[in-house]
Amino acid sequence: MKILAVCGFGVGSSMVLKMTLQKAVAELGLEAEVENTDVSSAKGSQADVIFTSNELLDELKGSTKSPIYPIKKYMDLVEVKAALEAYLSTQA
Repeated sequence: MKILAVCGFGVGSSMVLKMTLQKAVAELGLEAEVENTDVSSAKGSQADVIFTSNELLDELKGSTKSPIYPIKKYMDLVEVKAALEAYLSTQA
C-alpha cells in the first residue's frame, strides 16, 4: 500500500504527518510505504490513499482518483489512526 502525506510545499507539515502515519501503520501492523510530497506532485501520483489538511482537500479532490482524508492535527496519532482505519474499512 502506498500512502501520501501532502502539504503545500511537501517539506514541513507533510513530514510531520508522514511520521504520525508511520506510527499508525506500525500500530496497525500494516505493510505500507508512506511518503510526503507537495500538492502538485500528489496530483499526478499513484497512491492508494492521501492524507492532507482541510485547506488542500478541494484542490486535490478533482485531480486524483485516490481517496483523500483530511487531518486537522498532524501530530495526533488517535486522529490519524482513525482516518487510516476509516480508509481500511472501505477496502474490506
